[in-house]
Amino acid sequence: MKRQTIPFRSTHAFSEFFLRYIEGDPSLKPYYETFPDPGNFGKVIATKAKTFPASQRAVLADTLTRQYASLTPVPEKVKANIESLRSENTFTVTTGHQLNIFTGPLYFIYKILTVINACRELRQRYPASHFVPVYWMASEDHDYEEIKSFRLYGQKYVWETKQTGAVGRFETRDLDQLLQNVPGDISIFRDAYKKHKTLAGAVRHYVNRLFGEEGLIVVDADERELKQSLTKVIEDDLFSHNAYKKVTLANQQLERLGFHPQVNPREINFFYLDKDLRGRIESSGDGFTVVDTNLKFSADELRSQIGASPEKFSPNVILRPLYEELILPNLAYVGGPAELVYWLQLKPVFDHFKVPFPVLLPRNFALVIDAATGRKLDKTGLGIEHYFGEKNDIFNSWVSAHSGHSLTVSDELKESMSMMSRIEQRTTAIDPTLGPMVKAEAARLQHALEKIEKKMLRAEKRNHTDRLRQIEQVKDTLFPSNGLQERTDNFLNFFQQDPTFIRQVAGLLSPFDFSFNVLRYE
Repeated sequence: MKRQTIPFRSTHAFSEFFLRYIEGDPSLKPYYETFPDPGNFGKVIATKAKTFPASQRAVLADTLTRQYASLTPVPEKVKANIESLRSENTFTVTTGHQLNIFTGPLYFIYKILTVINACRELRQRYPASHFVPVYWMASEDHDYEEIKSFRLYGQKYVWETKQTGAVGRFETRDLDQLLQNVPGDISIFRDAYKKHKTLAGAVRHYVNRLFGEEGLIVVDADERELKQSLTKVIEDDLFSHNAYKKVTLANQQLERLGFHPQVNPREINFFYLDKDLRGRIESSGDGFTVVDTNLKFSADELRSQIGASPEKFSPNVILRPLYEELILPNLAYVGGPAELVYWLQLKPVFDHFKVPFPVLLPRNFALVIDAATGRKLDKTGLGIEHYFGEKNDIFNSWVSAHSGHSLTVSDELKESMSMMSRIEQRTTAIDPTLGPMVKAEAARLQHALEKIEKKMLRAEKRNHTDRLRQIEQVKDTLFPSNGLQERTDNFLNFFQQDPTFIRQVAGLLSPFDFSFNVLRYE
């Protein structure tokens, strides 16, 4: 497998907001603390060491030890990393993701490899500290539609279940039918879904099988012990709405700079979590209700619940990042374009609660080209960079470059418009009212010439049908549904044929190289 890189801007696949962040736009500096360069982590390490309490380290290590008790075997490196979290010189680099079945799209793999590789590089640069890669399971998310399917060999596989509430609590029994339909070797996932009652347990199992030897730790934050660190934030959000105020102001400032915010806060940014329910909490008169339920609480009742049962409160996208940083000795968060953009909206919330803001590190991005598709690509005569464009633009570009005829009327159009301009000058000198008529005729002539040009191009395309069909096949394979492969295809597309796939990709990706990777099998 070989690696080629393409500048992010050349792919035309990323928002201006994200691009300007990774390019170091100074107007965004107030919205983060430290730019993601490995040389900047010394300061971040010192800050986190001073502010993260030993008591929270103990709670974290104890909770993880209990969570991993049902998993056998646990790699020695994972055990050692969990225990190391008790030490004041151990820090984490974290990514988070939904509990998609079978890992979901390829970029899940790239996220975790970015975290693992970042820790490896930081260990070399800062040998006095220890760095632990962490995958934060979005076990409290209740968006079943987002996690229920994955795409393998061009076919979509769907998990049908009527369960509701936090997806990490979903039981895995409904997956039996799906497991029978998925082709190839899926033993890692079959074992995970068969051996564990809940989706969270199953995800921990297969992530451990795929990445445990690298020491990756899986954190499930749906825990009473961990939520106790969040009680002050819950009360502040329910009764003072500071997160709403801070993020609203940040969004207004970003909009004035020309950026489009990714998320919008609510006055209350917590859900009520209980059994098969994750319902949004809203103010109602002098009390509170849980949306789409009959649950109602007075202010005193809700204050009492915060203290007695903090596990019943689940943060939304506005406060979940703060929760992560409260319970982890974290230095950096690894995320995709949309994630990093909304994190940039949240710094004022961290400042309000006096919690250090982590380094925002873009995950690795990649396109994988198998050997067969690579041979087809070579035959088209186009470089991979051309395939990031729209299909019709690719066709037009290839035909224009390979035709033996001139397919443009640009010279003729320029001459015609010059001629019509001279005619307009002559006619208006005789009668000014003739000017609009000449302009209209010029427009019709321009339209006619452009129509001829399009017909010539269309006719020449018919002369190259076979080659264009080949280009289309390559485009459809590498960019399913005209989108990035990594956002659609599952890693099993490659892993089932090549069990070394993850290891090879890990060896090629660089966590601090902000460019798009093209990984090609020979």
